[in-house]
Amino acid sequence: MKKNGVYDFLIEDIEFPAEGIAVHENKKVYIKGAVPGQKVTARITKKREKYAKGKLLQVLENIPGAVQPSCPDFGNCGGCIYQFLSYEDQLKLKEKQVLDLFKKAGISGFKYEGIIGSPEPFEYRNKMEYTFGDLEKDGELTLGLHAKNSSFSIINTDNCKIVDEDFNMILSTVVTYFREKKLPYYRVMKHSGYLRNLLVRKAKNTGEILIGIVTTSQLDFDLEEINSKLQNIAYKGKLKGILHIINDGLADMVRADKIDVLFGKDYIIEELLGLKFKISPFSFFQTNSKGAERLYSTAMEFLGDASNKTVFDLYCGTGTIGQLAASSAKKVIGIELIEEAVEAAKENAELNNISNCTFIAGDVAKVITELQDKPDAIILDPPRPGVHPNAMRYVIEFNAPTIVYVSCNPKTLVDDLGVLIAKGYVVERVKVVDMFPSTGHVETCVLLYKK
Repeated sequence: MKKNGVYDFLIEDIEFPAEGIAVHENKKVYIKGAVPGQKVTARITKKREKYAKGKLLQVLENIPGAVQPSCPDFGNCGGCIYQFLSYEDQLKLKEKQVLDLFKKAGISGFKYEGIIGSPEPFEYRNKMEYTFGDLEKDGELTLGLHAKNSSFSIINTDNCKIVDEDFNMILSTVVTYFREKKLPYYRVMKHSGYLRNLLVRKAKNTGEILIGIVTTSQLDFDLEEINSKLQNIAYKGKLKGILHIINDGLADMVRADKIDVLFGKDYIIEELLGLKFKISPFSFFQTNSKGAERLYSTAMEFLGDASNKTVFDLYCGTGTIGQLAASSAKKVIGIELIEEAVEAAKENAELNNISNCTFIAGDVAKVITELQDKPDAIILDPPRPGVHPNAMRYVIEFNAPTIVYVSCNPKTLVDDLGVLIAKGYVVERVKVVDMFPSTGHVETCVLLYKK
Protein backbone atom coordinates (compact mmCIF):
# COMPACT_ATOMS: atom_id res chain seq x y z
CA MET A 1 0.00 0.00 0.00
CA LYS A 2 1.57 3.26 -1.17
CA LYS A 3 0.71 6.89 -0.63
CA ASN A 4 -1.47 8.17 -3.52
CA GLY A 5 -2.17 4.56 -4.49
CA VAL A 6 -5.80 3.68 -5.31
CA TYR A 7 -7.23 0.51 -3.72
CA ASP A 8 -10.54 -1.22 -3.02
CA PHE A 9 -11.59 -1.61 0.63
CA LEU A 10 -14.32 -3.36 2.61
CA ILE A 11 -15.47 -1.09 5.45
CA GLU A 12 -15.73 -3.08 8.70
CA ASP A 13 -16.24 -0.45 11.41
CA ILE A 14 -16.64 3.29 11.98
CA GLU A 15 -15.15 5.88 14.34
CA PHE A 16 -15.92 9.51 15.04
CA PRO A 17 -15.79 11.77 13.07
CA ALA A 18 -17.56 9.68 10.41
CA GLU A 19 -14.48 7.70 9.41
CA GLY A 20 -15.13 4.23 8.03
CA ILE A 21 -12.45 1.69 8.94
CA ALA A 22 -11.03 -0.98 6.66
CA VAL A 23 -8.09 -3.30 7.25
CA HIS A 24 -5.52 -3.60 4.48
CA GLU A 25 -2.14 -5.32 4.79
CA ASN A 26 -2.75 -5.62 8.55
CA LYS A 27 -3.14 -1.88 8.89
CA LYS A 28 -6.23 0.21 9.74
CA VAL A 29 -7.30 2.51 6.94
CA TYR A 30 -9.61 5.43 7.83
CA ILE A 31 -11.91 6.65 5.04
CA LYS A 32 -14.18 9.61 5.80
CA GLY A 33 -17.79 9.22 4.68
CA ALA A 34 -17.65 5.43 4.30
CA VAL A 35 -19.86 3.21 6.49
CA PRO A 36 -19.64 -0.41 7.64
CA GLY A 37 -20.75 -2.87 4.96
CA GLN A 38 -19.70 -0.77 1.98
CA LYS A 39 -17.08 -1.79 -0.54
CA VAL A 40 -15.32 1.36 -1.74
CA THR A 41 -12.43 2.65 -3.80
CA ALA A 42 -10.18 5.18 -2.07
CA ARG A 43 -6.88 6.96 -2.63
CA ILE A 44 -4.32 6.74 0.18
CA THR A 45 -3.56 10.29 1.34
CA LYS A 46 -1.56 9.52 4.48
CA LYS A 47 0.46 6.49 5.48
CA ARG A 48 1.87 5.95 8.96
CA GLU A 49 3.40 3.00 10.76
CA LYS A 50 0.16 1.89 12.42
CA TYR A 51 -2.56 3.34 10.20
CA ALA A 52 -3.38 5.03 6.91
CA LYS A 53 -5.98 7.52 5.71
CA GLY A 54 -7.80 7.41 2.41
CA LYS A 55 -10.04 9.69 0.37
CA LEU A 56 -13.29 8.11 -0.79
CA LEU A 57 -13.48 8.02 -4.59
CA GLN A 58 -16.30 5.61 -5.37
CA VAL A 59 -18.77 3.29 -3.67
CA LEU A 60 -18.54 -0.07 -5.44
CA GLU A 61 -21.15 -1.86 -3.32
CA ASN A 62 -23.53 -0.03 -1.00
CA ILE A 63 -25.10 -1.34 2.18
CA PRO A 64 -28.45 -3.13 2.17
CA GLY A 65 -31.19 -0.62 2.84
CA ALA A 66 -29.39 2.32 1.21
CA VAL A 67 -31.84 4.98 0.05
CA GLN A 68 -31.83 7.25 -2.97
CA PRO A 69 -30.32 10.62 -1.98
CA SER A 70 -32.88 13.41 -2.29
CA CYS A 71 -30.31 15.96 -3.49
CA PRO A 72 -29.25 15.76 -7.16
CA ASP A 73 -25.80 17.09 -6.22
CA PHE A 74 -25.08 14.45 -3.57
CA GLY A 75 -21.76 12.77 -4.29
CA ASN A 76 -20.47 15.80 -6.18
CA CYS A 77 -21.02 18.43 -3.46
CA GLY A 78 -18.64 18.35 -0.50
CA GLY A 79 -21.37 19.21 2.01
CA CYS A 80 -23.43 16.13 2.97
CA ILE A 81 -22.00 12.64 3.38
CA TYR A 82 -24.91 10.54 4.67
CA GLN A 83 -27.89 11.17 2.38
CA PHE A 84 -27.77 7.57 1.15
CA LEU A 85 -28.79 6.46 4.68
CA SER A 86 -32.26 6.68 6.15
CA TYR A 87 -32.37 9.19 9.00
CA GLU A 88 -32.92 6.36 11.46
CA ASP A 89 -29.71 4.69 10.26
CA GLN A 90 -27.83 7.99 10.46
CA LEU A 91 -28.83 8.31 14.12
CA LYS A 92 -27.73 4.75 14.88
CA LEU A 93 -24.31 5.39 13.34
CA LYS A 94 -23.80 8.60 15.29
CA GLU A 95 -24.94 6.97 18.52
CA LYS A 96 -22.49 4.10 18.01
CA GLN A 97 -19.57 6.47 17.38
CA VAL A 98 -20.22 8.44 20.59
CA LEU A 99 -20.75 5.39 22.78
CA ASP A 100 -17.62 3.73 21.37
CA LEU A 101 -15.60 6.79 22.45
CA PHE A 102 -17.00 6.53 26.00
CA LYS A 103 -16.21 2.81 26.09
CA LYS A 104 -12.68 3.31 24.75
CA ALA A 105 -12.09 6.01 27.39
CA GLY A 106 -13.28 3.65 30.15
CA ILE A 107 -16.20 5.91 31.12
CA SER A 108 -19.11 3.82 32.39
CA GLY A 109 -21.79 3.63 35.07
CA PHE A 110 -23.81 6.55 33.70
CA LYS A 111 -27.44 6.59 32.61
CA TYR A 112 -27.49 6.73 28.82
CA GLU A 113 -30.67 8.46 27.65
CA GLY A 114 -30.46 7.80 23.91
CA ILE A 115 -30.13 10.01 20.88
CA ILE A 116 -32.59 12.75 19.92
CA GLY A 117 -33.02 13.42 16.22
CA SER A 118 -33.43 16.79 14.57
CA PRO A 119 -37.10 17.80 14.21
CA GLU A 120 -36.29 18.48 10.53
CA PRO A 121 -33.95 16.02 8.77
CA PHE A 122 -33.98 18.36 5.75
CA GLU A 123 -34.28 22.15 5.35
CA TYR A 124 -32.94 22.60 8.87
CA ARG A 125 -30.05 25.06 8.39
CA ASN A 126 -30.59 28.71 9.30
CA LYS A 127 -27.29 29.96 7.88
CA MET A 128 -25.25 29.36 4.72
CA GLU A 129 -22.00 30.85 3.49
CA TYR A 130 -21.76 30.29 -0.26
CA THR A 131 -18.64 30.90 -2.37
CA PHE A 132 -18.36 32.36 -5.86
CA GLY A 133 -16.11 30.41 -8.25
CA ASP A 134 -16.29 27.92 -11.08
CA LEU A 135 -16.58 24.18 -11.32
CA GLU A 136 -14.01 23.91 -14.07
CA LYS A 137 -11.15 26.31 -14.70
CA ASP A 138 -12.40 29.40 -16.55
CA GLY A 139 -15.86 27.86 -16.72
CA GLU A 140 -19.25 29.42 -16.04
CA LEU A 141 -19.61 31.35 -12.77
CA THR A 142 -20.90 29.17 -9.94
CA LEU A 143 -22.11 29.94 -6.44
CA GLY A 144 -22.37 27.34 -3.72
CA LEU A 145 -20.18 24.89 -1.84
CA HIS A 146 -16.84 23.28 -2.58
CA ALA A 147 -17.04 20.23 -4.80
CA LYS A 148 -16.18 16.91 -3.17
CA ASN A 149 -12.43 16.21 -2.98
CA SER A 150 -11.62 19.66 -4.38
CA SER A 151 -10.03 22.70 -2.77
CA PHE A 152 -10.98 25.17 -5.49
CA SER A 153 -13.92 23.90 -7.57
CA ILE A 154 -17.29 25.36 -6.54
CA ILE A 155 -20.49 23.49 -7.34
CA ASN A 156 -23.70 25.45 -7.86
CA THR A 157 -25.98 24.35 -5.00
CA ASP A 158 -29.35 25.83 -5.90
CA ASN A 159 -31.04 22.46 -5.24
CA CYS A 160 -29.62 22.02 -1.73
CA LYS A 161 -31.91 19.99 0.55
CA ILE A 162 -30.57 20.99 3.97
CA VAL A 163 -31.88 24.54 3.46
CA ASP A 164 -35.37 25.68 2.51
CA GLU A 165 -36.51 27.09 -0.81
CA ASP A 166 -35.84 30.72 0.18
CA PHE A 167 -32.10 30.00 0.31
CA ASN A 168 -32.16 28.34 -3.11
CA MET A 169 -34.15 31.16 -4.69
CA ILE A 170 -31.73 33.74 -3.32
CA LEU A 171 -28.71 31.80 -4.60
CA SER A 172 -30.24 31.28 -8.04
CA THR A 173 -31.17 34.96 -8.36
CA VAL A 174 -27.69 36.14 -7.35
CA VAL A 175 -25.66 33.76 -9.52
CA THR A 176 -27.88 34.36 -12.60
CA TYR A 177 -27.51 38.11 -12.23
CA PHE A 178 -23.73 38.10 -11.84
CA ARG A 179 -23.29 35.64 -14.72
CA GLU A 180 -24.92 38.25 -16.94
CA LYS A 181 -22.63 40.98 -15.59
CA LYS A 182 -19.52 38.85 -16.14
CA LEU A 183 -17.80 40.17 -13.03
CA PRO A 184 -14.65 38.31 -11.87
CA TYR A 185 -14.83 36.14 -8.78
CA TYR A 186 -12.10 36.42 -6.16
CA ARG A 187 -9.14 34.10 -6.69
CA VAL A 188 -7.54 33.30 -3.37
CA MET A 189 -4.07 32.48 -4.69
CA LYS A 190 -3.86 35.63 -6.83
CA HIS A 191 -5.68 37.87 -4.33
CA SER A 192 -7.63 39.38 -7.18
CA GLY A 193 -11.27 39.56 -8.21
CA TYR A 194 -14.53 41.06 -6.96
CA LEU A 195 -17.19 38.48 -6.02
CA ARG A 196 -16.39 36.50 -2.87
CA ASN A 197 -19.37 35.10 -0.99
CA LEU A 198 -23.11 35.12 -0.46
CA LEU A 199 -24.20 35.00 3.18
CA VAL A 200 -27.81 34.03 3.94
CA ARG A 201 -29.39 33.77 7.38
CA LYS A 202 -33.01 32.84 8.02
CA ALA A 203 -34.55 32.53 11.46
CA LYS A 204 -36.55 29.28 11.35
CA ASN A 205 -39.07 30.26 14.02
CA THR A 206 -39.72 33.87 12.96
CA GLY A 207 -39.02 33.51 9.21
CA GLU A 208 -36.84 36.64 9.11
CA ILE A 209 -34.19 36.70 6.35
CA LEU A 210 -30.86 38.54 6.12
CA ILE A 211 -28.75 38.55 2.93
CA GLY A 212 -25.12 39.62 2.62
CA ILE A 213 -23.30 39.99 -0.72
CA VAL A 214 -19.58 39.78 0.05
CA THR A 215 -17.13 41.40 -2.37
CA THR A 216 -13.70 43.00 -2.38
CA SER A 217 -13.25 46.72 -2.95
CA GLN A 218 -11.33 46.06 -6.17
CA LEU A 219 -14.27 47.20 -8.34
CA ASP A 220 -16.73 50.03 -7.88
CA PHE A 221 -19.95 48.29 -8.92
CA ASP A 222 -23.49 49.55 -8.33
CA LEU A 223 -25.47 46.83 -6.52
CA GLU A 224 -28.82 48.61 -6.69
CA GLU A 225 -30.16 46.37 -9.48
CA ILE A 226 -29.48 43.08 -7.62
CA ASN A 227 -30.73 44.77 -4.44
CA SER A 228 -34.05 45.39 -6.19
CA LYS A 229 -34.22 41.86 -7.62
CA LEU A 230 -33.69 40.33 -4.18
CA GLN A 231 -36.43 42.50 -2.68
CA ASN A 232 -38.90 41.29 -5.32
CA ILE A 233 -38.55 37.53 -4.67
CA ALA A 234 -41.74 35.86 -3.40
CA TYR A 235 -40.25 34.58 -0.14
CA LYS A 236 -41.94 32.17 2.21
CA GLY A 237 -40.20 34.06 4.99
CA LYS A 238 -39.83 37.83 5.55
CA LEU A 239 -36.87 39.70 4.06
CA LYS A 240 -35.49 42.06 6.72
CA GLY A 241 -32.16 43.19 5.34
CA ILE A 242 -29.73 43.17 2.41
CA LEU A 243 -26.10 44.05 3.07
CA HIS A 244 -23.01 44.75 1.00
CA ILE A 245 -20.10 43.31 2.96
CA ILE A 246 -16.62 44.37 1.84
CA ASN A 247 -13.86 41.86 2.60
CA ASP A 248 -10.32 42.61 1.44
CA GLY A 249 -8.72 40.02 3.71
CA LEU A 250 -6.30 37.52 2.20
CA ALA A 251 -7.69 34.49 4.04
CA ASP A 252 -10.39 32.34 2.46
CA MET A 253 -13.00 33.15 5.08
CA VAL A 254 -16.14 35.27 5.34
CA ARG A 255 -15.41 38.45 7.30
CA ALA A 256 -16.08 42.18 7.04
CA ASP A 257 -13.90 45.25 6.68
CA LYS A 258 -17.01 47.33 6.07
CA ILE A 259 -20.78 46.72 5.93
CA ASP A 260 -23.20 48.87 3.95
CA VAL A 261 -26.95 48.39 4.42
CA LEU A 262 -28.62 48.26 1.00
CA PHE A 263 -32.09 47.53 2.36
CA GLY A 264 -33.77 47.24 5.75
CA LYS A 265 -31.57 46.50 8.74
CA ASP A 266 -28.40 44.57 9.55
CA TYR A 267 -29.89 41.92 11.83
CA ILE A 268 -32.77 39.50 12.25
CA ILE A 269 -34.60 38.19 15.32
CA GLU A 270 -34.91 34.50 16.15
CA GLU A 271 -36.97 33.00 18.97
CA LEU A 272 -35.92 29.94 20.98
CA LEU A 273 -37.91 28.48 23.87
CA GLY A 274 -39.75 31.76 24.52
CA LEU A 275 -36.68 34.02 24.31
CA LYS A 276 -35.70 36.41 21.51
CA PHE A 277 -32.19 36.60 20.03
CA LYS A 278 -30.78 39.30 17.78
CA ILE A 279 -28.63 37.77 15.03
CA SER A 280 -26.23 39.96 13.04
CA PRO A 281 -24.31 38.77 9.94
CA PHE A 282 -21.48 37.23 11.94
CA SER A 283 -23.20 36.30 15.21
CA PHE A 284 -22.50 32.80 16.49
CA PHE A 285 -25.81 30.97 16.64
CA GLN A 286 -26.61 27.29 16.35
CA THR A 287 -27.25 26.52 12.68
CA ASN A 288 -30.30 24.36 13.45
CA SER A 289 -32.82 26.44 15.42
CA LYS A 290 -35.33 23.68 16.10
CA GLY A 291 -32.55 21.23 16.95
CA ALA A 292 -31.06 23.84 19.29
CA GLU A 293 -34.33 23.95 21.20
CA ARG A 294 -33.99 20.23 21.87
CA LEU A 295 -30.31 20.57 22.83
CA TYR A 296 -30.89 23.50 25.18
CA SER A 297 -33.96 21.85 26.71
CA THR A 298 -31.76 18.86 27.51
CA ALA A 299 -29.12 21.12 29.08
CA MET A 300 -31.79 22.83 31.24
CA GLU A 301 -33.21 19.46 32.27
CA PHE A 302 -29.73 18.32 33.33
CA LEU A 303 -29.12 21.58 35.20
CA GLY A 304 -32.31 21.03 37.20
CA ASP A 305 -33.65 23.45 39.77
CA ALA A 306 -31.24 26.37 39.77
CA SER A 307 -33.20 28.58 42.15
CA ASN A 308 -30.92 30.43 44.59
CA LYS A 309 -27.89 29.18 42.64
CA THR A 310 -25.06 31.02 40.93
CA VAL A 311 -24.43 29.50 37.50
CA PHE A 312 -21.26 29.97 35.44
CA ASP A 313 -21.83 29.72 31.68
CA LEU A 314 -18.33 29.23 30.25
CA TYR A 315 -17.79 29.69 26.50
CA CYS A 316 -21.22 31.31 26.50
CA GLY A 317 -21.23 32.67 22.93
CA THR A 318 -24.23 34.98 22.58
CA GLY A 319 -25.51 33.78 25.96
CA THR A 320 -28.30 31.50 24.79
CA ILE A 321 -27.95 28.79 27.45
CA GLY A 322 -27.19 31.28 30.21
CA GLN A 323 -30.31 33.30 29.50
CA LEU A 324 -32.42 30.15 29.53
CA ALA A 325 -30.90 29.23 32.91
CA ALA A 326 -31.51 32.76 34.23
CA SER A 327 -35.25 32.20 34.51
CA SER A 328 -34.68 30.01 37.57
CA ALA A 329 -31.14 30.88 38.72
CA LYS A 330 -30.21 33.52 41.27
CA LYS A 331 -27.35 34.72 39.10
CA VAL A 332 -25.69 33.76 35.80
CA ILE A 333 -22.16 34.77 34.79
CA GLY A 334 -21.20 34.12 31.19
CA ILE A 335 -17.66 34.29 29.78
CA GLU A 336 -16.77 34.36 26.08
CA LEU A 337 -13.58 35.19 24.17
CA ILE A 338 -15.25 36.96 21.24
CA GLU A 339 -16.20 40.52 22.21
CA GLU A 340 -18.89 40.83 19.52
CA ALA A 341 -20.61 37.74 20.93
CA VAL A 342 -20.59 39.22 24.43
CA GLU A 343 -22.09 42.48 23.18
CA ALA A 344 -24.79 40.43 21.45
CA ALA A 345 -25.38 38.49 24.68
CA LYS A 346 -25.89 41.75 26.57
CA GLU A 347 -28.27 43.04 23.89
CA ASN A 348 -30.22 39.79 23.97
CA ALA A 349 -30.50 39.85 27.75
CA GLU A 350 -31.90 43.38 27.53
CA LEU A 351 -34.24 42.31 24.72
CA ASN A 352 -35.59 39.56 27.01
CA ASN A 353 -35.74 41.75 30.13
CA ILE A 354 -33.24 39.52 31.92
CA SER A 355 -31.38 41.36 34.68
CA ASN A 356 -29.59 38.57 36.55
CA CYS A 357 -27.06 37.76 33.79
CA THR A 358 -23.56 39.23 33.60
CA PHE A 359 -21.50 38.62 30.45
CA ILE A 360 -17.73 39.13 30.39
CA ALA A 361 -15.50 39.28 27.32
CA GLY A 362 -12.11 37.58 27.56
CA ASP A 363 -10.21 34.31 27.49
CA VAL A 364 -12.09 31.88 29.74
CA ALA A 365 -8.77 30.55 31.10
CA LYS A 366 -7.84 34.07 32.27
CA VAL A 367 -11.18 35.65 33.24
CA ILE A 368 -12.13 32.68 35.37
CA THR A 369 -9.17 33.45 37.68
CA GLU A 370 -10.49 36.95 38.40
CA LEU A 371 -14.06 36.11 39.43
CA GLN A 372 -15.11 36.76 42.99
CA ASP A 373 -18.28 34.64 42.82
CA LYS A 374 -18.24 30.91 43.38
CA PRO A 375 -20.52 28.75 41.21
CA ASP A 376 -23.11 26.29 42.43
CA ALA A 377 -23.28 24.91 38.89
CA ILE A 378 -21.11 25.26 35.79
CA ILE A 379 -22.23 24.98 32.16
CA LEU A 380 -19.42 24.13 29.76
CA ASP A 381 -20.04 24.60 26.02
CA PRO A 382 -16.53 24.84 24.56
CA PRO A 383 -15.43 24.93 20.91
CA ARG A 384 -14.22 21.75 19.18
CA PRO A 385 -10.79 21.65 20.91
CA GLY A 386 -12.55 21.29 24.28
CA VAL A 387 -11.86 23.09 27.56
CA HIS A 388 -8.47 24.80 27.73
CA PRO A 389 -6.26 23.05 30.36
CA ASN A 390 -5.82 26.30 32.33
CA ALA A 391 -9.57 26.85 32.39
CA MET A 392 -10.13 23.22 33.40
CA ARG A 393 -7.83 23.70 36.39
CA TYR A 394 -10.04 26.49 37.71
CA VAL A 395 -13.24 24.62 36.88
CA ILE A 396 -11.98 21.86 39.15
CA GLU A 397 -10.86 24.28 41.90
CA PHE A 398 -14.32 25.88 41.99
CA ASN A 399 -15.56 22.50 43.25
CA ALA A 400 -19.08 23.11 41.86
CA PRO A 401 -21.53 20.37 42.85
CA THR A 402 -22.93 20.18 39.30
CA ILE A 403 -21.41 20.50 35.82
CA VAL A 404 -23.40 20.35 32.58
CA TYR A 405 -21.07 19.78 29.62
CA VAL A 406 -22.45 20.46 26.13
CA SER A 407 -20.06 19.25 23.44
CA CYS A 408 -19.89 19.48 19.65
CA ASN A 409 -16.88 17.13 19.62
CA PRO A 410 -17.25 13.84 21.53
CA LYS A 411 -13.52 13.13 21.09
CA THR A 412 -12.40 16.11 23.17
CA LEU A 413 -15.43 15.59 25.43
CA VAL A 414 -14.27 12.19 26.67
CA ASP A 415 -10.74 13.57 27.20
CA ASP A 416 -12.13 16.37 29.38
CA LEU A 417 -14.45 13.97 31.22
CA GLY A 418 -11.42 11.83 32.06
CA VAL A 419 -9.79 14.85 33.74
CA LEU A 420 -12.95 15.67 35.69
CA ILE A 421 -13.45 12.05 36.77
CA ALA A 422 -9.86 11.91 38.06
CA LYS A 423 -10.68 14.94 40.24
CA GLY A 424 -13.73 13.43 41.86
CA TYR A 425 -16.57 14.06 39.43
CA VAL A 426 -19.00 11.34 38.39
CA VAL A 427 -20.72 11.13 35.00
CA GLU A 428 -24.40 10.69 35.84
CA ARG A 429 -26.39 11.20 32.61
CA VAL A 430 -25.53 11.29 28.89
CA LYS A 431 -27.78 12.22 25.97
CA VAL A 432 -26.82 12.63 22.30
CA VAL A 433 -28.58 15.31 20.21
CA ASP A 434 -28.31 15.37 16.42
CA MET A 435 -28.20 18.91 15.08
CA PHE A 436 -26.63 18.14 11.73
CA PRO A 437 -28.52 15.53 9.63
CA SER A 438 -26.71 14.15 6.57
CA THR A 439 -23.32 15.10 8.08
CA GLY A 440 -20.99 13.35 10.52
CA HIS A 441 -21.36 15.93 13.32
CA VAL A 442 -23.34 15.52 16.52
CA GLU A 443 -23.82 17.19 19.94
CA THR A 444 -23.56 15.43 23.30
CA CYS A 445 -24.92 16.61 26.65
CA VAL A 446 -23.45 15.26 29.89
CA LEU A 447 -24.40 15.78 33.54
CA LEU A 448 -21.67 15.38 36.18
CA TYR A 449 -21.84 15.68 39.95
CA LYS A 450 -19.11 15.96 42.58
CA LYS A 451 -18.73 13.01 44.89
